[in-house]
Amino acid sequence: MTEETKERVDLGGLTAQAVDLHLFAFERSLHPELFRHFADFHVEQTRYHADVWIIGLSHVVTVTTGNRSFTELLAKDSDIIPSRGIVSRFRLKGERDHERRTPDGWGYMTSTQVETMDDALYKSVHFDLLRHAERRGWFHLYENLADGEMTPFSYIEHEARDSEFHVHAFHAYPQERTIVKTQTIIELPPPPQP
Repeated sequence: MTEETKERVDLGGLTAQAVDLHLFAFERSLHPELFRHFADFHVEQTRYHADVWIIGLSHVVTVTTGNRSFTELLAKDSDIIPSRGIVSRFRLKGERDHERRTPDGWGYMTSTQVETMDDALYKSVHFDLLRHAERRGWFHLYENLADGEMTPFSYIEHEARDSEFHVHAFHAYPQERTIVKTQTIIELPPPPQP
C-alpha cells in the first residue's frame, strides 16, 4: 500500500475511531481524489444537485447551485484536508447543535451525536439500524472489519426539497460500541440578482 493510498484510507475513517472524528463545513466543493470512495450517490433537483460520498465510516455531502457549492465533511482531522473555504470545524463529542449562515447566503444547520453504549444496548441498536438501512436509504457494509457478528456500516438517508437538502447519517463502530449520528440541513443561498 502506498503512502498516498494509506492516507486516503485513514481519511476515509476505517482506521479512525469515533472519538477522532471532526465535522468540517466548506463554502466550496472538495476534490474527489482526496478520499477513498466506498459508495457515491447523486441527486438532481431543479435549482441544485447534491453529491454524497461514503468515505469509510464517514461521509462527504456537497450541494451545488450554479457555480457555488457547500460541503459537509465528517472525517478524521488530517493534513490533507484543505483549509481554504472552511466556515466551521469542530470535534465530535457527545451531542452538539451548530448553525451557520455564510456571507454567500448558504444556511447550514447540523446536529451531531456520538453515543457509546453498553454491549447489550449497542447490539440491539446496531441490528435495528442495520435492518432499517438494508431496506431504505444509502448503505455500505464493511464486512472485512467485522467484530464477531457485528459489522461496521455507514447508512445515509436524504430528503431533497426545493431549496434545501436534508441528510441523516449513521456510522456504526462496533468495536467501540458507538454510533455516530448527524442530521444536517443545507439551505441554498438566494438566487443571484439580475
